[in-house]
Amino acid sequence: MRTKLLSLLFATCLSSASYATSNVSELQTQEVFTVEKLNSLNQLHDVVVSPDGNYLVYGVKDGTVGKSNHLYLKNIATGNVKQITSNKSSEWNVVWAKNSKSVYFLSTRSGSAQIWKLALNGGEAQQVSNLALDVNGFKVSNDEKLFALAISVKPDCIEPDNGFSCTQAAMKKVKEQKHNTRVYNNLMVRHWDIWLTDFKEHLFVARKHDNALITTAKDLIPRWQDSIASISEVAIDPQMKSLVFTAKNSATAKDNHSHAWTTNFDLFEVNLSSYQIKNITSENKAWDANPVFSSDGRFLAYKAMTTPGYESDKFSLRLRDNVTGRISKVAQNWDRSVSELIFADDNRTLVVTAQDIGQKSIFVINSEFGDVRAIYSEGTNNSLSSAGDSVYFSHNDLAHPSNVYTVKTDGYGLKQLTHVNQKKLAKIKFSAFEQFHFKGWNDETVYGYLLKPANFEQGKKYPMAFLVHGGPQGSFGNMFNYRWNAQLWAAQGYGVVMIDFHGSTGYGQKFTDAIARDWGGKPLEDLQKGFDFIVKQQPWLEGDNACALGASYGGYMMNWIQGHWSDRFKCIVNHAGLFDMPSFYQSTDELWFPEHDLGGPAWSGSEDYTKFNPSAFVKNWHTPMLVIQGELDYRVPYAQSLGAFTALQRNGIDSKLIMFKDEDHHIRNPDNLIFWYNQVFAWMKLHTSKQDTSKQDTSKTL
Repeated sequence: MRTKLLSLLFATCLSSASYATSNVSELQTQEVFTVEKLNSLNQLHDVVVSPDGNYLVYGVKDGTVGKSNHLYLKNIATGNVKQITSNKSSEWNVVWAKNSKSVYFLSTRSGSAQIWKLALNGGEAQQVSNLALDVNGFKVSNDEKLFALAISVKPDCIEPDNGFSCTQAAMKKVKEQKHNTRVYNNLMVRHWDIWLTDFKEHLFVARKHDNALITTAKDLIPRWQDSIASISEVAIDPQMKSLVFTAKNSATAKDNHSHAWTTNFDLFEVNLSSYQIKNITSENKAWDANPVFSSDGRFLAYKAMTTPGYESDKFSLRLRDNVTGRISKVAQNWDRSVSELIFADDNRTLVVTAQDIGQKSIFVINSEFGDVRAIYSEGTNNSLSSAGDSVYFSHNDLAHPSNVYTVKTDGYGLKQLTHVNQKKLAKIKFSAFEQFHFKGWNDETVYGYLLKPANFEQGKKYPMAFLVHGGPQGSFGNMFNYRWNAQLWAAQGYGVVMIDFHGSTGYGQKFTDAIARDWGGKPLEDLQKGFDFIVKQQPWLEGDNACALGASYGGYMMNWIQGHWSDRFKCIVNHAGLFDMPSFYQSTDELWFPEHDLGGPAWSGSEDYTKFNPSAFVKNWHTPMLVIQGELDYRVPYAQSLGAFTALQRNGIDSKLIMFKDEDHHIRNPDNLIFWYNQVFAWMKLHTSKQDTSKQDTSKTL
């Protein structure tokens, strides 16, 4: 059990920014964290180690507002780092050549997104592809002669010359049409923040001949009516016999018809000689994903769910022996859901990440016997790669943004390799954080995190920011979040409490499954018991001076709290919260989600649409609420927030609506993010200050 204080003393051992042991005079020069500082932080991407283990390449973007975004090369043995790109166009989708002497990447430096190659012994990057359309993503074979490409095209465009004239003509026709309409004969019609178009991302292959540019590519699925999952879910056989990709079958209009309410992604294998396609997971009607070949080509590993229509089912490991064709289940009884997976260099050990008790930990798994062993279990870890007996990854936690680390596969030798925000964080004082646990619903153990105010003083009392995560099958966890960063509330003088209620991920599949068909039951009881527990355990927290905040399902819980627990809070902040369940079902994009969690379509007779419908309990609402929404949100369409705001206003409850015209389910624009946090903090300050605000006119306050 993780009941210890995850103190910044430990974090200091991993970071060059030593603020946990600062003396009093140093603390006086430190600054609290702000959203402007959050926006300015360098952001790490494309972390990849060379096949020989000698070099690390990573990208660094200069915050969300800076224009600099380039690649860096680190000599792992010497520690030397140098910037290797400087073009005004950024680089992404970095792939090492098998010989470790060069890297490939995408860049728009020629006017469109194309593949470039940079030799590490000096010289300028050389263009590899010059296709008529943008390359969205790519993979490279070991011999560097075959490229798998993701390109958006018009389905049914059969190009005999492997060019793109048909798609170009279709794009020209759309641009020239005089009417402004959208026409559909299939769901889904919208996804996240866009209306879907007639153009889909297909998988292509291109052959490289000597020094000639790639100008043509073969569409492997020209008649498919939908997109592949992503280029990240494409694997090329090291022996060049085949490649495997992930997609929902859309070979015909009939196959495509049910995509909005099914999670049945499959793995498709393409014979690279005949280009014949075979569905190798057709027997599993649930989700299959992330194919990865061992470097010797003997095995194909992937992950698979077992419950159709359930996006938060456990991802377990599967292993296909490419010689015998036998598919085996690996570590099937391990009660964690796999996120990333790679092969270690021995081609038998799998290295994976999985959420685990509030962390996203790294594990090694023996593919033959299924033995599972954690090798690093603090914070949130991503971007796995391996070389020799070492694993490389990006790491962040509640008090540190991402940097690159390495650890041996035996769990020893943890080392930090980058310090991409060392200067920007030198004077920042972050809050210490602590993981706690208590008895929640049915006396089962529930975990949470607590952050003290950044300038905490013993003997003083502080108001509470009670943050509720979305998902609902999700977790705030021990991570540095760029959208809901707990340190920003701590910097404002709040004690921050985050509870992983029943339904959260990382505590076993039974715990995750517990929220389905019970959205307003077990989770609310966990939140109530967790609130009471932490207030009693930490007497400096003002239990009678708290604000609750949440987005998406967390926003749903804000609406639910209004009807069932509103007397506990001084104010509520609801971002993109579900308000009316029947109308939500009829306007959201991914129907499999409500159909699983709420018991079917809205007209199926499931009582969940009325039993757990916040709009049915408006008569109990009375707590001041700030409602925030993005107009481009098609996951929780903005009518949900309009409904909540209408109910608040019509019942005379202190409330305010903020609508972001250019945002979707999240706030991404850095200027909008500053405005978002400032409005939230002003609302909380107004209602948590020790004064009677019941008769104040707040219409002009924010």
